[in-house]
Amino acid sequence: MADGQMQTQHGVRNAAPDDRALADLMRDLSQQSTELIRHEIELAKVELRQKGKAAGVGAGMFGAAGLIALFGVGALTACLILALATAMDAWLAALIVAVVYLAAAGVAALVGKGKVEEATPPAPEQAIESAKEDVQWTKHRAQAGRR
Repeated sequence: MADGQMQTQHGVRNAAPDDRALADLMRDLSQQSTELIRHEIELAKVELRQKGKAAGVGAGMFGAAGLIALFGVGALTACLILALATAMDAWLAALIVAVVYLAAAGVAALVGKGKVEEATPPAPEQAIESAKEDVQWTKHRAQAGRR
């Protein structure tokens, strides 16, 4: 037959070869959707596991880089002390380098403290104020509408 029509015992009908009841189709849709969602979740888990492993390796490499940089700073500190020791006593050279480091640490701590104070409290103050204004405006409009 033409145009996807098929012959049945009751005559000719316009139907697809898979002429199942709507309830069967809905049941299949539900099962297939559930299965598809399960597969998508499993795929997401696998992908997250792979990305987590890569991120872990990356974080480990950053840690190693930090440790190596710390050793480098130690070596540069020794170099600086030895260079200053050519012009003065070694203990004085070490003291000068230590004071400079501690002063830099103090400045960094003060700047960091200021930045933390700027960020506290950790609430979106402008958004809260805007929401309060919206509530007040809505209350005012509601009261005006009742009059």
